[in-house]
Amino acid sequence: MNDPQLMSGAEPFFFPAGETGCLLVHGLTGTPKEMRWMGEFLVEQGITVLGIRLSGHATTPASLERTRWQDWLASLEDGFHLLRHSCTKIFISGLSLGGALSLYAASYLPVEGVISISAPYELPPDWRLNFIRLFRYVQPRVPKGSPDWRNPQAAVDHLEYPYYPTASIAELRDLLAELRQLLPQVKRPVLIIHSRADRGVLPSNAEKIFTALGSSAKEILWVENSGHVVVREPDRHLVFERALQFIQHYSESR
Repeated sequence: MNDPQLMSGAEPFFFPAGETGCLLVHGLTGTPKEMRWMGEFLVEQGITVLGIRLSGHATTPASLERTRWQDWLASLEDGFHLLRHSCTKIFISGLSLGGALSLYAASYLPVEGVISISAPYELPPDWRLNFIRLFRYVQPRVPKGSPDWRNPQAAVDHLEYPYYPTASIAELRDLLAELRQLLPQVKRPVLIIHSRADRGVLPSNAEKIFTALGSSAKEILWVENSGHVVVREPDRHLVFERALQFIQHYSESR
């Protein structure tokens, strides 16, 4: 039976194909729909895909307020173990928060590689971050900034919460602090994808992640005609093709 609270169109998805699989992970306040176009492209190329729903997402913001970053990571781990029943080689691709979680997981899960898209290395400087767990009681919601969409069609039907719960910003801050310590331990191949026009997570984040990674097989793909959610933007076709090449190369070479 479907969860009555689940947002319509935000369902997780599983598309079986070959023995190589890719786990797709959406961003903070987003839904699996963000990654669906990428999943549909990959399955057409013979890649099995599983698009997961992170804990607290695609229902109500109140659900997200009650989750910790460890819950989000557990959602990814669950998806990885589910995909192992169908695939012998697994890649992870995540958007924004999903990219950060994917990199974190790659420090200990036996994945073939990671495709990190629009991922943050750190939050922008803000004095309130030092007191954010107390600040949540004064301001429980953080408004979202002006959208930077280049694809009006995708912007219209994008599914996400209308604001960030302050509690979730605190969790993201703590997750990124842990991630910065773990990046040198990530030895798997990594493809970083970022738009130079991203106003939500500035391009400097991609450069810092690249520098900190312990992997010797790492690269950055820069795109120009996209906002933050590049997997639903005009550059998505370039992104999908490069992701496919990455998966094919490292699934054959290992």
